[in-house]
Amino acid sequence: MDGAGSKTKLPLRLHHNAFVVRDQEENRKFFEDILGMPLVATWCEKAFMPNVGREVEYCHTFFGLADGGALAFFQFGDPEMYARTKAIFPELPSFNHIAMKVDAETFDAIEGRLKKANVALRVTDHGYCKSIYATSPDGLRVEFTVDPPHVEEINEMRRSDAHSELARWLKGDHRPNNLDRH
Repeated sequence: MDGAGSKTKLPLRLHHNAFVVRDQEENRKFFEDILGMPLVATWCEKAFMPNVGREVEYCHTFFGLADGGALAFFQFGDPEMYARTKAIFPELPSFNHIAMKVDAETFDAIEGRLKKANVALRVTDHGYCKSIYATSPDGLRVEFTVDPPHVEEINEMRRSDAHSELARWLKGDHRPNNLDRH
């Protein structure tokens, strides 16, 4: 349903979200060996890119999610393309991230592997979910979330007031509505 209440067909799932990396192997170690997301495809390609006026060689990898979606990464064959396409994160990068839903067992396993690999992490209980945050070798912030037992109750509450809460905020009333944040 869209905001007007008419029925629209939503996208089925995220196919992939792509980022540029400096070193595919360093990236693979982080996503596959530490986070446990399997490398499911590697495409080595060469294509003419009109915006740079030449042929560009690149390696495109995909790390699988349980629903069939993936996180994807490009590494270019030359340093100029990396410099021109790498992600540039703001000074305070914590709000730019990709979040993936996991179950409690997977949450605990990812947390354990991050700690074992000495990767800096942060765990936050938002009230509506609990999250682990970590950063990839290229600066991509990743979040893994696990829902609380009463998630459907929480979701229904926020669905019922999503528009009114947005309108309130936009009118300048910036009081928090998350009283469960820990």
